[in-house]
Amino acid sequence: MGVAPAPSGPAMESDERGPGRAHWLRVARETADDLATDAVTREQAGKPPFDEVSRLRESGLLSLLVPAQLGGGGGDWAEAYAVVREIAAADGAIGQLLGCHYFMSWSARFFADPALASRLQRRSATEQWCWGGGLARQEPALILTEDTRGYVLNGRQSYAAGVLVADRLAVRAVRADTGEPLVLVVDPALAGVAVDGDADPFGQRLAAGGSAEFDAVPVAADDVLGSLSADEEVLSPLTALVSPVGRLLSVQLRLGMAEGVLAEAREYSRTGHSPWLPDRPAGAPQDPQVLTAYGELTVLTRSASALADQACQAVRGGLADGEDLTYEEYAEVSVLVAMAEAAASRAAQETTARALDIIGARSASARLGFDRFWRNARTHTLYEPVGQRLRDVGDYFLNGAYPPFVLPV
Repeated sequence: MGVAPAPSGPAMESDERGPGRAHWLRVARETADDLATDAVTREQAGKPPFDEVSRLRESGLLSLLVPAQLGGGGGDWAEAYAVVREIAAADGAIGQLLGCHYFMSWSARFFADPALASRLQRRSATEQWCWGGGLARQEPALILTEDTRGYVLNGRQSYAAGVLVADRLAVRAVRADTGEPLVLVVDPALAGVAVDGDADPFGQRLAAGGSAEFDAVPVAADDVLGSLSADEEVLSPLTALVSPVGRLLSVQLRLGMAEGVLAEAREYSRTGHSPWLPDRPAGAPQDPQVLTAYGELTVLTRSASALADQACQAVRGGLADGEDLTYEEYAEVSVLVAMAEAAASRAAQETTARALDIIGARSASARLGFDRFWRNARTHTLYEPVGQRLRDVGDYFLNGAYPPFVLPV
């Protein structure tokens, strides 16, 4: 659907190859086309996206990253990024939901021992779990207390992505005795877990975000995946890659939104009507100002896309290096992803806003739904602002300072 191509280049390593990149791109495009047909009405209804998750489940996209020998799609991160971008071009909220699922479901691979990670992934693929949650630092933190049966989790996570539809949550909590931050897996169906769609955002309304409250929720030892401590003795460069890997999902989401609104606006300008509402008239496609605006936005979006491709290749190289990855190399990967975040953020915000100007007063029609692109992009960039990322890039360029370990919201 998009104006710019999805990330290209060599695929990132996986444990066992599945059907391949061409297959997953085809499935993603078919799913995106399906989502696009009723994107406006679904977004305006704002219901929890159970039906949309069912569409993702039926397509096989939920298990894309699970190795084939564990019952999954055998895909890699390059394919996951391309899929998220394709879905986001049709529906930014569902793109965010899927990106969150990929990040949370893969957390065991970064933090848990291989045997535990394999058990979780096999079950996730078999039962087609949809994952949600959040690993970013928050105050006050969730508290994990050890007891005679294992652990007990208490506290409230003010925002957890996908929480309204998730089969499993990956969350951050700190040990009550040591203060060490840990990654936990929690079944939201357990007694003591209460989820609430109280986020009420003006955009990304179908991303199923909300709060999650935990009241004396039992946590087994196998549900504690590992440490989130930024101490170099705990967090290896390879494990630290979880940060740029997750943040690059956000880059693809923003680019998908930018490409999606450009594709829809272009169709409107070319044919004289919306692709979904053929009875609605459009403006003149030869207006010099319109042509200039399309040119500027295409350059902006494709420039951000090229930087995202470079970041994708850097992440690929870091994952391929494995335990041989150094902190210096990790820092370079993280900074490149930060640059891609800044470029994609500008592309998403400017493109979704200026597309309304291109269409003109007709874009104010709720039936056309062009406003959803701007609301979705602006909501996401409010949750994931790039000001600090730009400071990290500047500090690295000027002073050689390594960027901090930051997980996406």
